[in-house]
Amino acid sequence: MSYADREGECAVRIAREALDAYVLRRVRRPVEIPKAFEEKSGAFVTLNDHPSGLLRGCIGYPQPFFPLVKSIEKGAEGAAEDPRFPRLSPEELDRVTVEVSILTPPQLIEVKKPKDLTKHVAPGADGLSVAQGPYRGLLLPQVAAEYGWDAAEFLSEACMKAGLLADAWLDPATRVYKFQAEVFAETKPRGPVVRRTLEAARAGH
Repeated sequence: MSYADREGECAVRIAREALDAYVLRRVRRPVEIPKAFEEKSGAFVTLNDHPSGLLRGCIGYPQPFFPLVKSIEKGAEGAAEDPRFPRLSPEELDRVTVEVSILTPPQLIEVKKPKDLTKHVAPGADGLSVAQGPYRGLLLPQVAAEYGWDAAEFLSEACMKAGLLADAWLDPATRVYKFQAEVFAETKPRGPVVRRTLEAARAGH
């Protein structure tokens, strides 16, 4: 998986237009759609308050069920009403930055002993999805980078995100998947779009 910077910029512009149209209850304006975005791919859209950088919403689709463009549009609409936060108001549109993570399909990490999972997780490069029974939890690669977690901490946080105990990744009944992401984000609300280098973010901790 590799997207050019201009495609990453298009991804963020698509998300921003979908977000604006949804919050303002207006029709979406035409946005250039790269041909590669017709392929099915998972994606997440993250909204952050500016300039604090605090999370304001993050919704997406880890599995490649939809064409990438649809995953981005639906993720943007979902992020506007992330159940962890109040619904995004029209006044907030110019106070949040839009970030798009384009995902590789999640791959099950298969190990003989659960404790060996740490050897197969690269914080800052991998994202994690955890599943046990009805419980599900996902953390994007940039989360581990931002907090400076090691592999064991990342696994524990993913389990807690799923509503499980922190050490649930040591339970053979827990399935752990990893994936990678290319991340593009506005530097300021409606501003220039840049590719996020996750390893560099982790080095700052």
